[in-house]
Amino acid sequence: MDGSAAAVLEKPAFRKVDWLTRDIDVERRDDGVIVMRSRIPLQAYEPHIPAPLAKWAEQAPERIWLAQRAGPERQWRKMSYGEAKRIADGLTQGLLNLGLEAGRPVAILSGNSIEHALLTLAAMQARLPAAPVSPAYSLMSHDHLKLKYLFDLIRPAVIMVQDGPTFEKALKTLPLEGVTVIHVARPCDGIESLSFAELAATPVSSEVERSIAKITPDTIGKLLFTSGSTGMPKAVINTQRMMCANAAMMMQVRPRSPDAPIATVLDWMPWNHTMGGNALFNPLLIDGGTLYIDDGRPMPGQFEETIRNLREVSPTYYANVPVGYAALAAAMEKDDALCRSFFKDLGLMGYGGARLPDDLYDRMQALAVRATGERIVFYTGWGSTETGPTSTGTYWDTERVGLIGLPFPGVELKMVPSGTKYELRLRGANVMPGYFGQPELTEKAFDEEGFYCIGDAGVFVDPDDPVQGIIFAGRVVEDFKLTTGTFVHVGALRTDAIAAATPVIQDALVTGQDRDEVGLLAWPNLHACRQMICDPNATFEEVVKHPAVIACVKRGLDAHNRECEGATSRRIARVMLMVEPPSIDGHELTDKGYINQRAGLERRAALVERLYADPPADEVIVL
Repeated sequence: MDGSAAAVLEKPAFRKVDWLTRDIDVERRDDGVIVMRSRIPLQAYEPHIPAPLAKWAEQAPERIWLAQRAGPERQWRKMSYGEAKRIADGLTQGLLNLGLEAGRPVAILSGNSIEHALLTLAAMQARLPAAPVSPAYSLMSHDHLKLKYLFDLIRPAVIMVQDGPTFEKALKTLPLEGVTVIHVARPCDGIESLSFAELAATPVSSEVERSIAKITPDTIGKLLFTSGSTGMPKAVINTQRMMCANAAMMMQVRPRSPDAPIATVLDWMPWNHTMGGNALFNPLLIDGGTLYIDDGRPMPGQFEETIRNLREVSPTYYANVPVGYAALAAAMEKDDALCRSFFKDLGLMGYGGARLPDDLYDRMQALAVRATGERIVFYTGWGSTETGPTSTGTYWDTERVGLIGLPFPGVELKMVPSGTKYELRLRGANVMPGYFGQPELTEKAFDEEGFYCIGDAGVFVDPDDPVQGIIFAGRVVEDFKLTTGTFVHVGALRTDAIAAATPVIQDALVTGQDRDEVGLLAWPNLHACRQMICDPNATFEEVVKHPAVIACVKRGLDAHNRECEGATSRRIARVMLMVEPPSIDGHELTDKGYINQRAGLERRAALVERLYADPPADEVIVL
């Protein structure tokens, strides 16, 4: 036995997950196109999202569905399935009594809350699409341009805000004639509105059940907005079939044992994003689980709330972005009780948004072994707002990070050759019928066989053994050529560079189009940099000049370059740390926190020129 084999055997086993068998059909066409699909058929799924609310309200009325901290003492306010069904029915009746035009959306401008969830279900029961809008469009934008654009696109009949005065400025930019405004906490001065409590108290008639009975698989359940990374956001039609089929896919590849603890999740992901609003929210409801709404965020000064919550909630599944895991690992390394609470019932960890750095993976597994004697599988999936969202997943025990997995049952993955990688396309019951109010964009989104052209690229782990999975290889439209004619695959390089310079780089723009070499315009992770230099009050201007921060960047990216020796498309020659954060109004930052590479480079063209100046400017880190 060689040393590497012995090392593998010495590792503790993974906590058991009953994964679906990887039984994949691989169709290879003469033109190089590959189509992959699971040979296992998709299991039966719910007729619509409100159905499981009624089911669990009858079978387990006292079980907690939702919980969120509230009040001056910030104690958990809990909502059972039985109570939720009664309130949702009252809201449904209230919406029906408004006599709204069929199909007009119910827009929700505020973030995750118990009321947000209840109104979403009520809107579906009334056969009105729920349209959650990023709070950033109301609260962080100065011109409210995207909010006004979306309002004009979907023409909502109802708008809900958690607190009127908080959203007053945004509401007053909208033409609200004929629109019913609903407030939860306080009304907004000068804008007529209904209180949520008043609407929920509407006496329920048989009209509610008749409305629910008319829901079909093609009924629009939600309008979810794309991130706006390639322009203004688009409204993606989410039918009941699309959402329920996708939830069934996710549940089928990792079924929960009947004797397992009730599915329990603590999560912060926004419901206006398809990952939080669909991939997490819908399967948990269908499974009769409990969702603790986490008001914390993986950001400096806000993650303490998450830590407090995890002292009281032991999740069966937990998902976060890499920076969130980094903060959690640091906290658990100092707190055994927190570590034990977190891992006690945990069956799976999920990640997304960026590649999980190898050292962070190792730290989390070391903590899992310390608490339980077992390792916990890290799981990830791939897709988009237009695909429900997830179409593939890593549904097997794997130690490799950066994979997007294999197609779910019911999904066909088409791989079209594009240079050294494949352009990825998708077809299945989880794929949207189109964009709301924009038929011309819908037509452009699909190829001649009806596959959705997602715009992402991938490569095989092993071309001779496709069942080993697919690696994400970036966005096709972001890639560019150096003057040498070599293609730079931006997505993969960006995530690898951020991981290499962990923890001091939070995000970056990859530069080099029509240049001789690749560069980075990088945003520092202020919290991590402050910890590194032992100065909790350091500004961005001070951080980017600090020798320890610069040394960390050079050390990490020099190591990255050594691994990429000979590959000019992977080697990073220059870096500049930026002090101005990405701008939402400037389209650099989507509402979901993603960086718009194209818009960022256009907006910071002067910095790109400075990055490549000869001789290099003082603030340029030359590798």
